[in-house]
Amino acid sequence: MVLKPGGYLLAFAGTRTQHRMACRIEDAGFEIRDMIAWIYGSGMPKHKSCLKPAIEPITLARKPAKKATLLNIEDCRIPYSADNPPIPQLTNNKREVNSTKTMFDGQSTNNSKTKAVIGGSLDGRYPSNIIHDGSDEVVSLFPNSNGAGKSLPRVKITGYGDGIGTGKSEYLGGERIPFDAGSGSAARFFYCAKSSRKERGEGNSHPTVKPTALMEYLIKLVTPEGGIVMDPFLGSGSTGVAAVNLGRGFVRIEMDENYFNIAQERIGKAQQSSS
Repeated sequence: MVLKPGGYLLAFAGTRTQHRMACRIEDAGFEIRDMIAWIYGSGMPKHKSCLKPAIEPITLARKPAKKATLLNIEDCRIPYSADNPPIPQLTNNKREVNSTKTMFDGQSTNNSKTKAVIGGSLDGRYPSNIIHDGSDEVVSLFPNSNGAGKSLPRVKITGYGDGIGTGKSEYLGGERIPFDAGSGSAARFFYCAKSSRKERGEGNSHPTVKPTALMEYLIKLVTPEGGIVMDPFLGSGSTGVAAVNLGRGFVRIEMDENYFNIAQERIGKAQQSSS
């Protein structure tokens, strides 16, 4: 099986070996696009000289292609809630702001008017490269903005020019305007707790069972509807369960017969539930 150009690769690693993983992926010809941090409150140090684990890095890479393949942002937006409201400009359908200044408070080219377009969607917040488990310990680490602050997210100015007034390119920036940033900062990120005993299933002895919700989120992010997911390190089958739940094709590989059998049972139950 060969990954198509533009296809994505996601690889979990430990914090001590993340750099090696990323280098090997890059050496294999992939483009490193980002690193997603899954942050959680539960975790025990492996030795008294080790730090308590609270983050699992996920390398996001893409196979080179002549035409870039985009992430499925719209399928992974973070839903709004009482603790995570959209900014008032979006709610009031205010999408444009006329300005004579750049985001650096300098005059725009030839002192001409520029049009700042407020980015964002009422379908939810733009997904981030942070995922957290929703625990009190982790949520308390995120500062609460309390609705204050001057900022203008994802502002795009058209007609600014390429720095010499030609008007042939777009400038990403804009005059800084005040807006209500909302509160409950941790609510802006996708959150997913570690796998519960019920989710793991009876007799699942695998040491690093991934939550099904986490794998569903990641699959939606990088795999189109009707696409195929391959997991060369199947483990206890969380990726397979997620693929079944999302209606994706799935290829599984696992060298440990015991774990393979556990995965087969979990995936089989998911297939029965979806049929």
